Amino acid sequence: MSGRTVTIAEVARHAGVAVSTVSYVLSGKRSISADTRRRVLDSVRALGYHPNAGARALASRRANVIALVLPLRAGMHVPVLMQFATSVVTAARGYDHDVLLLTADEGAEGLRRAAASALADGLVLMDVELHDSRVPLLRELAEPSVLIGFPADAAGLTCVDLDFHRAGALCVEHLAERGHREVALLGAPSVVYERGTGFARRTREGFTEAVAGHGMTGTALPCEEGFGEAAETVRRLLETRPGLSALVVHNEAAVGHVLGALRQYGRRVPEDVAVVAICPDDIAERAGPALTSVLVPAEEVGREAVRLLMAKLEGAAVPDATLLAPRLTVRGST
Repeated sequence: MSGRTVTIAEVARHAGVAVSTVSYVLSGKRSISADTRRRVLDSVRALGYHPNAGARALASRRANVIALVLPLRAGMHVPVLMQFATSVVTAARGYDHDVLLLTADEGAEGLRRAAASALADGLVLMDVELHDSRVPLLRELAEPSVLIGFPADAAGLTCVDLDFHRAGALCVEHLAERGHREVALLGAPSVVYERGTGFARRTREGFTEAVAGHGMTGTALPCEEGFGEAAETVRRLLETRPGLSALVVHNEAAVGHVLGALRQYGRRVPEDVAVVAICPDDIAERAGPALTSVLVPAEEVGREAVRLLMAKLEGAAVPDATLLAPRLTVRGST
């Protein structure tokens, strides 16, 4: 049968059943005896039959596609974003869904167009801002949605993310336990804070509150992605904070630059300055020395976002907020 498309009628003839029986076996819409079901599936495999996606979508009124809305903006670390995207795609395939990736920064208008086109059954949104222009429309759309991230007002939405507020605090607690009294957070690039991106703001708030709670001295600064700018930030920090003994770095693109700058200015890690990062494990493990870190669990977050969306598509109740507890792994840098 190779070289041309096998029809459902040919499968029915091969299995000795009606075309409608083949359809019911494949769709699961009616109960079919185990013997008949096995015979049909054997014929499907033997002939290499693949159901027509367009016909299946018309029959079910489903596109079997979800849209991943991932606007590529300044200050975003693309390799980590792609870990999230890969996780969403992999999880969606487990539910027999494909993923439409929307990367243009079109705000609410892009969502409205995607919904009107009927190309996708539901939406997963990333890079969520505290006052995100897309949020009001999400409450109006018929298509279900899940946000990876939390806006300031999450009422009526389904959101999932790492608990970044707790992640920032956990880094400080770890350093406090090791006797550090003056610490600094080197965070995302300035533009990320200026946009009001939720994960960056919440990490900074958790860090700042924990520093105060432990009676420590601390400062939080944005950190740009280039080596020259990151090194200058580290230089100013070391000059103005002579008692500084530890850094928390929440900027995957700048982690290596910060370590390089510390070496350039004669600071050993961890002997002179301890370093904790909030990043994926592969980044922490590749650094020299390997970094104590709080994992950004891209795979787990993406998988959970898809699970929640599929549950909503089936009409099941889901929690409004899912916050994943941060996990800190101690390595050589502290």
